[in-house]
Amino acid sequence: MPKILDQPRYKCALGAMQTVHSITKALPILHSGPGCADKLSGSQGGSGHFAPRIFPCTNLNEKDVIFGGEEGLRDVIANALKIVNADLYVVLSGCSSEIVGDDMQEVVRSFKNAEKPVVFASTAGFKGNNFLGHEWVIQAIIEQYLKPADKKTKGLVNIWASVPQHDPFWYGNLFELENLITQLGLTPNTIFGYDRGIKNIDKIPEAEFNLLVSPWVGLSNVKLLEEKFQTPYLHLPTLPIGAFETSKFLREVGNFAGIDKEKVEDIITENEKKYYYFIERFADVFLETRIMAKRFVVISDAQYSLAITKFLVNDVGLFPSKQYITDNAPEEYQEAIKGYFKELNWNIEAEVAFLSDGHLIQDEIKETYFSGYPLIIGSSWDKKVAEQTQAHYLSVSWPVNERLVINSSYVGYGGGLKLLEDIYSVVLTRFN
Repeated sequence: MPKILDQPRYKCALGAMQTVHSITKALPILHSGPGCADKLSGSQGGSGHFAPRIFPCTNLNEKDVIFGGEEGLRDVIANALKIVNADLYVVLSGCSSEIVGDDMQEVVRSFKNAEKPVVFASTAGFKGNNFLGHEWVIQAIIEQYLKPADKKTKGLVNIWASVPQHDPFWYGNLFELENLITQLGLTPNTIFGYDRGIKNIDKIPEAEFNLLVSPWVGLSNVKLLEEKFQTPYLHLPTLPIGAFETSKFLREVGNFAGIDKEKVEDIITENEKKYYYFIERFADVFLETRIMAKRFVVISDAQYSLAITKFLVNDVGLFPSKQYITDNAPEEYQEAIKGYFKELNWNIEAEVAFLSDGHLIQDEIKETYFSGYPLIIGSSWDKKVAEQTQAHYLSVSWPVNERLVINSSYVGYGGGLKLLEDIYSVVLTRFN
């Protein structure tokens, strides 16, 4: 009997269309049924250069399932090249086209002499979720488009972080990571967001190193870049939120890049002065234990569960109950991820559960004893269990239905203050 997943926190691998969509003037071409495309378009985070509803799609039907849809795909690609003015065309497969056995790679190869690049990523939903689909899109660009660079550009750093659009704060977080790298005197290179796109993709092989800020998503990509272009990578699993992790981030990047330690410490000192100025101004609010208990739960992907846990323990002094990781992280990464939750101040360790079923998660939370008003940080799925446990509640990860996030960020010193603002704005509404 098939297992039913209640309240999923991710999409199928074809959701990687959001990764393509986040590259300016990159166009997803979907070789799938119309239902797949329509449902995933409705879950996109905003419009962008191309509206999701106009993504070319083969709209596979019963005839295509019987006789194959390769010719239909060829026609759709050819017409997209004629009609849609994109810089990069990325063909993505759905379940039906993969089950039928269409040779999509061969179809895409027939466009190798087209004026604009066309690449293919296998993103059938039965192969994995959109976190893996994101990696497969980047892999396709690396393997099918990128060429070795004549030289490395001094100080150029490729930044890889969260899955764009699926993470509501992806753009703001990426911008703040760029800002931190720039403070160190390095030049950030990212391919997602405003005024990026193909020109930044072309620079990827020129970078001195790749910086991956993620517990596991993207690790296979930076390893592939090292293998293909001999570009070393620095893997920092924790998205830096607040002073403790951001200062650690700057030191580790500075050390890897060979930047003068005194310069790095001066940058940290200046940023921490501003950060703790604001913390001190509102210390009486943060220290008022009657308005919020010391216990908290994060229900999110590995990135946010880890980053927010470290921030709330190391910067705010709260204590973690069991933390839930919902992104279906592959088993080969799970032990390492558990280890990251042991790297907290004051020898505190957080228990971790890898669960994708929201019903099971919420049943466990309802059985957990909390003294006072705990804090639950998760998605819109978790609002009900927060009400049932009298918890303060903040949604930060997909699906987020009650907030509009444009370019807000939780990264860096300012990001830590922003997260405190959001948490205590929720807390204070209970008492006013």
